[in-house]
Order: sequence, then structure tokens, then C-alpha cells
Amino acid sequence: MKLDLSFVRSQFPAFSEPTLQGWAFFENAGGSYPCQQVVRRLTDFYTKNKVQPYYPYPASQRAGELMDGSYSRISAYLNVSPEEIHFGPSTTQNVYVLANAMRPMWQEGDEIIVSCQDHEANAGAWRRLSEKGIKVIEWHVNPETGILDTHTLKTLFTDRTRMVAFPHCSNVIGDVNPVRDISNLAHNHGALSVVDGVGYAPHGFPDLKEIQADIYLFSLYKTFGPHLGLMYVNKNLIGKMENQSHFFKKGIAKSMLTPAGPDHAQIASAQGIIDYFDAVYDHHFKAGASPSKRNNALNQLFHQHEEQLMEPLLEFLASRTDIRLVGPNRTTSRAPIISILPLKKDIEKVYHSLISHKIMLGIGDFYAVRPLMDMEIPGDPGVIRMSFMHYTSPEEVGQLIDGLKEAL
Repeated sequence: MKLDLSFVRSQFPAFSEPTLQGWAFFENAGGSYPCQQVVRRLTDFYTKNKVQPYYPYPASQRAGELMDGSYSRISAYLNVSPEEIHFGPSTTQNVYVLANAMRPMWQEGDEIIVSCQDHEANAGAWRRLSEKGIKVIEWHVNPETGILDTHTLKTLFTDRTRMVAFPHCSNVIGDVNPVRDISNLAHNHGALSVVDGVGYAPHGFPDLKEIQADIYLFSLYKTFGPHLGLMYVNKNLIGKMENQSHFFKKGIAKSMLTPAGPDHAQIASAQGIIDYFDAVYDHHFKAGASPSKRNNALNQLFHQHEEQLMEPLLEFLASRTDIRLVGPNRTTSRAPIISILPLKKDIEKVYHSLISHKIMLGIGDFYAVRPLMDMEIPGDPGVIRMSFMHYTSPEEVGQLIDGLKEAL
């Protein structure tokens, strides 16, 4: 089965927007284009249902139904229960809330392992627990490749290890970590597995039962949706955490990790992501599969297309002696998040040359300060990052390669 790219791109208003014509978008790791289903749901909610939800009058009842629909439909695709899904304003803030909720679970002198491959979202709040009696053990990346070694991880566990925090995929290195293996390793030592999925989820929602993570977080605005962070928390953990909401919310799983009131409209519109996934599935496959099986089929479709897009770009980069590729030079077990460091030309000049060729992409540390430190790459100016999605076309990749040829 081959991805019908024309159909996929027809689902995104950005590709028919006149002001974006001619521009190739390669900063998707910072935030994807929203699908039309999310845009419509958000507009409809603000037009018809922007009232307090769950009261017995029609507009309010409908508002609550739409919010509930997002919990149930997204959780079904992730293969977990609705009560295990929590929405917050961002992944960074969700981790901050989690760290405060989980600290009372542990004793002074207990240890947590935090990787140095993370975006700071899944690093900073955990490391701050060192000020509250928790010992933080760092899991460093390979200084040449940026990859995390599970053999190194095995040497970091002690009988006081309580948690391992790491990314599913780094937002600058692109290497996909073996989450199930790492989670099982943590569990074998009586520790929890907390996974930052921000870099990975845009390339396919994971089956959370399959990967065995206890907590998994990602950003919906990077997965075609509204500006929200989503976190899965195993329901067996909630009762062990300290309530972070109003005192009268204690014991209400949906509220305990949401200190402020939820964003009704954005939560309601989040299920537009599932509308989009269902539309793509129904266009390519026979209807009738369960949501989690639909998700698995779409993942294969998306990954195949993204690997085909990566091949010519990585081949071109491998042919150059004037750049450093940050991360692995392969298409398998790798997300299309490709960072480079020019070796012979000023990085700012290369970057602005690419912009002049109508390439939208980023430069900097992308809050991945710690992996860059381990790899001895200065955070300022950082790296040039080229990130793309299943909706990216081969022609856009060609436009990027042509721009690189002139810029380098």
C-alpha cells in the first residue's frame, strides 16, 4: 500500500493557502500544520458551544460530549483507557506538574535516572527534584553519535532507582529508542518508565500497551492538532500521586494532574486528529478495524513514506565532507528529524541562504541543550534542523536538497 499524498495534503488547509505557496515546510518538529478537521471543530466549538460544559441545557451538554469524545477516541487509538489521558497546556508544564505530584511517592535519597538526550521538557523538572532530596543520575549520550546505549543504562541502576526518564526520539538527533526494552529494564529494577514522545508521536501514535511505558507525553500541536500537551498516566499510579488540583478534586483522576481548569474548546477539537486519521485509513484500507489496529496500519503507511523521503536527503548529506550530520545516517529506526552542522561555512549564512530558497526550517538548540553539550556542539548558534512529516512531498525534499547545494 502506497500513501496517497494528494489525498493527505487535501486534508490540510495550509497546502492551499496562497501565502504559503512555493514554500517548503521543514520545521515540523516545532509544530505541524493542523488538519482541516481540527480547524473546523475548533471553529464550531467557539461558534456553537463556548459555554461551561456539562450543564443540562443543549449547548452545554454538547460541549461536554465533544470533550468526552476526545478522551475516548484518542485513548482508543493509543490503546489505553480514557481515564488514563490528561490534557494540559504543554508537555513542559505537564512534566512540571508530574514531578510535583510524584515527589511524595519517594523517600529522600531515592534515585531517578534522567537521560541527556531529552528536550528540556522531560529533563528540567525532574532534575529540580535534586533540590528536594532526590538523587539525579544522568544517562549520557554517545558523544559522537548522540545515541543512548542501553548497556550503559544497566550500570546506572541501584536498589534505590525509582524512575527512568528518556525520549522516544530526540528532537535533534532523530534516533528512535527501544522504549519497550528500556521500560522492561526499568520495571525489572522496580522503577517507572517516563517517556517523552514529543519527537516521535508526530510520525505515528504509539501503541502504549505495547511499549509498556508507565507515563507517556507528547504535544498535540505537533500532531496536527490544537496547542495542548497530552499525557498518558497508568491508572494504577494516579492514586499514589499527590493531588495537584483543588482539594475537593482529590480522587478525581481526570482533575488531579490539572491544576487549572481545562481548555474546553481545544480539548473538544483534539478529536479532529482522529477524524483525520480515520479519513486516511478509510481512503486506503477496508473499514471495520478497531482504532488501535487502524493506528498500527497508518503507522506503517506513514513510516514507509517518511523513509522514502529520507533516502535521497541522507544520501546527499553523506556525500558531503563539509557538514556534520547529527545522529544516525540511516532511514530505519529513525524519525525524519535531521540536524546538520556546517563545517566550512558560517552556519547563519547557510541558514539564511536556505530561507532565501523558500525553505522553512529552524536553527538553534531547540531546547535540546543537554545532548548538544554531550556532543560538544555549542548551543549558540546550535544546529540547522530539517524536520518533515508524512504530508511532505518528494518535490519539497528536492527543493531542500537544491537549496542545500547552493547554501553549502
